[in-house]
Amino acid sequence: MAGIAKRVNHMLLLVGVLACLGEAYAREFQVGGSQGWTVPKDTSTNPYNQWAEKNRFQIGDSLLFVYQSSSDSVLQVSRDDYNNCNTATPIAAFNDGRTTFTFNRSGSFYFISGAEDNCKKNEKLVVVVLSDRTKQTPTTSPATSPPTTSPSPSGKSPSYNGVLSSTVGKASAIFGALVGPAILMAL
Repeated sequence: MAGIAKRVNHMLLLVGVLACLGEAYAREFQVGGSQGWTVPKDTSTNPYNQWAEKNRFQIGDSLLFVYQSSSDSVLQVSRDDYNNCNTATPIAAFNDGRTTFTFNRSGSFYFISGAEDNCKKNEKLVVVVLSDRTKQTPTTSPATSPPTTSPSPSGKSPSYNGVLSSTVGKASAIFGALVGPAILMAL
């Protein structure tokens, strides 16, 4: 009987480690690299979108915007506001100089500079987040529907994190696959 308990304990430990590894695969991308979130040197092109097209963003990944908070900000906006550099009706506004935005769903996300002139000089970004292929049942979520946000009580930029439920689901599946046969073998 002690052998069964020992195997179950080892399996539980393994499941815990695997669940943590799922979280470790989320990546943080610094927008603009070492130059940060600023007006591009060549305003006739959009290097932010060229950069985003070369990367694969997934649910749980995050963007880090680093900028001068005294003269710039980051706005998450709708597609129309992105195309028109409309700063009047953002979905979310950030002005702390070091903003982290975590993707909680697949679809398109639109960001512009809070300084309208900067936006018109191509300080703007579209990111397409890939679908979560780990879910068992399909969910309906319009790509243009943004997450609801509210200011963080800590004064820090809000973070959008919808990763926990999928990680718990993965851990449960792994636990069932590993522990079930171990218990049967012990009997």
